[in-house]
Amino acid sequence: MNVVSIFKSFPTQEDCLTHLESVRWPNGATCPYCKSKSVSPTPKEKRHHCNNCNTSFSVTVGTIFHHTHLPLQKWFLAVALILNARNGISSRQLSLDLKVNKNTAWRISMQIRKAMHEHWQRDLLTGIVEIVDDIYVCGKPCKSQSKR
Repeated sequence: MNVVSIFKSFPTQEDCLTHLESVRWPNGATCPYCKSKSVSPTPKEKRHHCNNCNTSFSVTVGTIFHHTHLPLQKWFLAVALILNARNGISSRQLSLDLKVNKNTAWRISMQIRKAMHEHWQRDLLTGIVEIVDDIYVCGKPCKSQSKR
């Protein structure tokens, strides 16, 4: 996904939460603490309540998005920027693109890299991957190369 498609697909925080719920819980919400399916949504707070262990939780519990104060749109944009960067992206450049502190950008990039590495976090990062190579080579070989 590119930057424009991120903003079109996820214009609000609620759209991001809805997408995470559909990816994480395709068969309905499950309590991350006791794994019970007996949960009730609390739409006003955008959370769920487990009827088994009497705990309130959101879709971000147990993910890289848990305990963050940044909007999920910035997280989704950071994922797109990191995945689309050919030679990687520095924390400074990420901080400029996201309009956040460089330390925050570093933490975001480390969390995303950690999620790519750990198998239990990869579920949120699955999908179609498109690889594009924009190199274009044309012309005749140089005279110095043809003598070799």
